Amino acid sequence: MKLYLNFIALNLKSQMQYKVSFFLTTLGQFITSFTSFFGLYFIFSRIKAVDNFTYQQVLLCFSVTMMAFSLGEMFGGGLASFPRMLSNGEFDRALIRPRSIILQVLMPNMDFSRLGLLLQAALVLFYTIPMSAITWTFEKIITLCLMILCGGVLFFGLFLINAACSLFTMESLEFLNIFTYGARQFGRYPLSVYGNGILKFLTFIVPLALIQYYPLLYLLDINRNILFMFSPIISLLFLIPSYGFFRFGLSRYKSTGS
Repeated sequence: MKLYLNFIALNLKSQMQYKVSFFLTTLGQFITSFTSFFGLYFIFSRIKAVDNFTYQQVLLCFSVTMMAFSLGEMFGGGLASFPRMLSNGEFDRALIRPRSIILQVLMPNMDFSRLGLLLQAALVLFYTIPMSAITWTFEKIITLCLMILCGGVLFFGLFLINAACSLFTMESLEFLNIFTYGARQFGRYPLSVYGNGILKFLTFIVPLALIQYYPLLYLLDINRNILFMFSPIISLLFLIPSYGFFRFGLSRYKSTGS
């Protein structure tokens, strides 16, 4: 573990070599992400609710999804550079080292400028909580924390699947971003607004609803089923097929010869 922490420290140190550039990039992430927030504001300036969810409730949903995504992207976003590692032969060097392949890919490629997105989501969440009209109890606080933390793990799993596909194609498949960056956009609204078919897909195939829609119903006292409170934990099972698919791709990997 000390080795991986050193990887992270060296990566942060390298990104901080150009401090002005780093802080401007982080600031850019912070400011740009507010466009989605203002988009919601302008929409709800014209309507009162979406699928019976008010502006405050949708804003809570939006901020939780953004926080979960920013955590998943900060730790797993380095997998976006995986195709480059395959093409230039860097991945071949990682294979002969007696350390975890995934951690060797992740640690040197963490993007700390994503803290800007995380900060924006946190500010929106702190702004939303007092106006959400939710009676906060210990159980609901736990549910909110599970939504964010388990959501981050879920998005990490999606990034891992994206990287695993590169083991077969040797290049990035842009359409798979619909399950990562696209899922972030879907998560701006309670998933029931997209229809029953999409909700089922995002429950049983890509379990985004388990960290967003069902626990939201629990927080809003729409459904007090205890399973809805712990549904984010169930979503962690998604890591099993994600990791299994990565291992399967690794067993079929053939070097590019670079």
